[in-house]
Amino acid sequence: MKIKLSLKFLFGICMIFNLGYANSLIDEAKAAGLVALPKNQKEVDAMLKANNIKASPFSEAKVELGKKLYFDPRLSKSGLISCNTCHNLGLGGADGIPAAVGHRWSPNPHHLNSPTVYNSIFNTTQFWDGRVGTLADQAKQPIESEFEMATPAKLAVERISSLPEYVLEFKKIYGKVSFDNIADAIANFERTLLTPSPFDKFLEGDEKALSKEQQAGLKLFIDKGCTACHTGVNLGDSMQAFEVAGKYKFAHIGDFKGDENGMVKVPTLRNVAETAPYFHNGAIWSLQEAIKEMGSIQLGIEITDKEAQSIEAFLHALTGDKPVITYPQLPVSRAKTPKPEL
Repeated sequence: MKIKLSLKFLFGICMIFNLGYANSLIDEAKAAGLVALPKNQKEVDAMLKANNIKASPFSEAKVELGKKLYFDPRLSKSGLISCNTCHNLGLGGADGIPAAVGHRWSPNPHHLNSPTVYNSIFNTTQFWDGRVGTLADQAKQPIESEFEMATPAKLAVERISSLPEYVLEFKKIYGKVSFDNIADAIANFERTLLTPSPFDKFLEGDEKALSKEQQAGLKLFIDKGCTACHTGVNLGDSMQAFEVAGKYKFAHIGDFKGDENGMVKVPTLRNVAETAPYFHNGAIWSLQEAIKEMGSIQLGIEITDKEAQSIEAFLHALTGDKPVITYPQLPVSRAKTPKPEL
């Protein structure tokens, strides 16, 4: 009897210790600036306001229109490339190749990798050089870029305006078709692309949402200093100096050197297990190798194989549930619809 009571006592002590450890780790994660995703669009608006991110008033009508435009390849000059081509919602919101491929199937001239579109509404900076600050502004540039969709704004408006179904939707929502309104509708669809993960449940107080291995990886992630850059709701987003402590071993691939001050946008780590290859030039395919390389060039430390494996276990807890997206039926082109140009 005494032995049984002792075993029960020890088991109880262990449970209390484990729960206490998990609670302290949750507090530590929050203290490091890690934040759970909002649960609904009202909470999204609150977070956008808190982070000074501009966005137009949200509506489901904008979302449905924006979804059609997101998947419509007629926004590209060739009629072949849509937003989903490089930001594929079935591939972690990215394209799974080192450098984005654009008009005439040409790779990005700077060998830049496509970042994920999931959770991008919370980014305060867009693009690797952080040149714009909102999703609506971001949506315009790939459409017009000669290296991406290669469609001048005027042509994009002409194409959409030639389709009566689109015109009717735009009139109901915005009053008219315009390039700004096209971009705004796409941005409103993209703000619904949120991926709540086990890590969010953990931050909200569910100690069992992460395995012991993932909790150990999170602790290591914090202790090693990864949250100096990978913090906030997206575990990334700010502009930071690159190659702070060492040289990136694949720096010779592409000619991207950051913004005018040499700063590079910190990519989100949400769904990172699904968005290989890594780094701005997509030169590293292994997540563990990416972790070790970051330790070397940004933190000036050597991360062992075992430590990289532990941190990777945590990063898998950032893989979230994806919203169910039904591929839309798009308006049929008319005789007056501008023809594709290859």
